[in-house]
Amino acid sequence: MIDENIAQENKVNWKIFLKDVFICSLGAYGGPEAHYGVFTDQMVVKKKYLTEEELVELIALTGILPGPSSTQTIVAIGHKMGGPFLALLTMLVWALPVLIAMTLLSFLSQFLGSMNLSQDGLRYIGPMAVGFIAVAAYRIGRKVVKDNITLTLLLFGALVTYFIRQPWIYPVVLILGGIISILTSNEKNLWNHVKINPPWKYFIAFAVFALGSIFLLMVWDNKLIRLFESFYRYGYLVIGGGQVVVPLMYSELVDVNQYMTSQEFLTGFGLVQGLPGPMFSFAAYAGGMAARGNGVLFQLAGAIIGGISIFLPGLLLIYFIYPIWEKLKGIKGIKVSLKGITAVAGGLIAVAALILMQRSGFVIDNLIITIMTVLLLLTKKIPAPLIVLVTIGVGFLI
Repeated sequence: MIDENIAQENKVNWKIFLKDVFICSLGAYGGPEAHYGVFTDQMVVKKKYLTEEELVELIALTGILPGPSSTQTIVAIGHKMGGPFLALLTMLVWALPVLIAMTLLSFLSQFLGSMNLSQDGLRYIGPMAVGFIAVAAYRIGRKVVKDNITLTLLLFGALVTYFIRQPWIYPVVLILGGIISILTSNEKNLWNHVKINPPWKYFIAFAVFALGSIFLLMVWDNKLIRLFESFYRYGYLVIGGGQVVVPLMYSELVDVNQYMTSQEFLTGFGLVQGLPGPMFSFAAYAGGMAARGNGVLFQLAGAIIGGISIFLPGLLLIYFIYPIWEKLKGIKGIKVSLKGITAVAGGLIAVAALILMQRSGFVIDNLIITIMTVLLLLTKKIPAPLIVLVTIGVGFLI
């Protein structure tokens, strides 16, 4: 198995792979669920870097971990293709463009706020994202539903997460899916032993940054240290991606510390939703805004600290967990549990399309955009970034 992985890594052209990561980032609108649709289209269907089953396994794994789930998923794909260094390059290609954009926007916030920019031109991004999610749910559903148990678990995941929209519910239903799959299995000798060598250095680094920043803040009340501690904490406390972390950030940055006004915060939040890439990149804007008033370099440092520190814990955790995960899948019981976990994950992705469509509104033009997106994706001939650009163009023209 290890030799096969090494052989696969050696066959991957890093430049081509990173170009594909960049293509994913250009089409990555609408939060983690929509990002999974882009990953399915580019990484699975077009380039076959991994199978649907492997992608859903990674989605389930990152759904249990704290941090930016779609970022952790694509970083894990990079790790699978070329080890830790390619994983780091994947992270940079995926997140750096939007981090730079949000850093620059932190310097233009007052100007943008005074312009009272309309979001009407971006109104079709939501329906387009629904199309990406719907196609991903269809393709993934075909793979994970193998019998009545997995079909039931898919419906269970969809129904529970539709009615209970709290961050804690996602890891709970995923773990329950795995337990139910094991309990209903007729397999024998499930718990065979495998040799695991955890890369403890990444977990130690994760803990050192968490505890060290708190200790350093206690002895030295410096604003930049305070920002690092805050954004690093956001990165390891939140399960569920950018949509979940934003309310926590609003409470601390606007209400408690008053680093910016509500309007400035919401302006940045609106802008990040109109840009491709991970929503955690909003931290670069928020960090820059929080560090205003002490010169350009200090504000730039705040933006850089915000952008790096919010992604850092999730990156360290995936570096620690992914190699263990690959070994754990050699345990028969874990392999059996994955049938249930991936079935539930398929349900989570399917219901995300319905929730996002509800937010966008069931109106005729939105439905047309969704249907056209689905049809274009199913042809497998139109690149995702081109679909995104056309959709934005239609929004501004109509």
